[in-house]
Amino acid sequence: MSFPFFKPSRPKTPQEVTKAIKDSLMALDIKTISEVKSLEKAMEEVEKNFVAMRCMLSGDGEIEPNVDQVLQLALEISKEDVISLLIHKLPDLGWEARKDLVHCWSILLKQQMDSRYFCVEYIENHMELLDFLVACYDNKEIALHCGNMLRECIKFPTLAQYMLNSGSFVLFFKFVELPTFDVASDAFSTFKDLLTKHGTLVSEYLTAHYDEFFDMYEKLLTSSNYVTRRQSLKLLSDFLLEPPNSNIMKRYILEVRFLKIMMTLLKDSSKNIQISAFHIFKVFVANPNKPREIKIILAKNHEKLVDLLRNLSVRGSEDEEFEEEKELIIKEIELVSRLQILKC
Repeated sequence: MSFPFFKPSRPKTPQEVTKAIKDSLMALDIKTISEVKSLEKAMEEVEKNFVAMRCMLSGDGEIEPNVDQVLQLALEISKEDVISLLIHKLPDLGWEARKDLVHCWSILLKQQMDSRYFCVEYIENHMELLDFLVACYDNKEIALHCGNMLRECIKFPTLAQYMLNSGSFVLFFKFVELPTFDVASDAFSTFKDLLTKHGTLVSEYLTAHYDEFFDMYEKLLTSSNYVTRRQSLKLLSDFLLEPPNSNIMKRYILEVRFLKIMMTLLKDSSKNIQISAFHIFKVFVANPNKPREIKIILAKNHEKLVDLLRNLSVRGSEDEEFEEEKELIIKEIELVSRLQILKC
């Protein structure tokens, strides 16, 4: 008995993979119930084409990706407006397709030739795609996928700058307190990256939006949610004490309302929050140019503050340094108090 000779199918080119992805994504547009079967078939095609994209970009475990093909695929996907489709169709995709897309997304963004990042350039010309991804935090089915994609975008200064200055940035103050813990945590990770990845950009943003930003941030620091208070306080230390933000910090530590917030957090029931609050509170106290209003509050509350600080301690290798800092701050508070009494 003879068997027919089967010739293995020819691997698709980057152009063919791109066309197949585009056609299958566009086929997801159905308007009537009668087209449900067509939709199922289109979804299968999307998943099959995403697997092909993933294999071309990162190999299949046995064969390494071809560098030229990876570059060409990124170029084709940008040229054919597939990036826009990938983002806008995200809510319609199945779980496997979303997972493959997130995996491919970071690889696509990194592809460059002659210092040109094809996919990043495309997004720069269609910045509304970033607003769409941010708004997707309201959809818990795709929130984590969008978060991953956004954090990859934030690595590029032009995209991060747009996000900081976009109207959608303020949505993060809502998203970090969403009732779904995983989504809120993911939103906070993206929020943190925006405020810590590009120091100079953040400094420029905070300078231009100082009052608006810190009014909103105050609500996070005083939230009834323990996780929100703890995370936002730690993040405040992370970006406020960075060298590019020195002028922002100098302005922040002149304001009585922010000192009062730190004093309240020093009394928090959580030891972790107390410790984090101390590291910002100490900057108010150590400031050699403390305004009169700050000195009056420190003097009026010096006994309670000293008691709080005496009872505050950390464990481990940081203990000695922490105790030294604490003693210096206590001495400064007592000195301020004595000087205020003499003035009276």
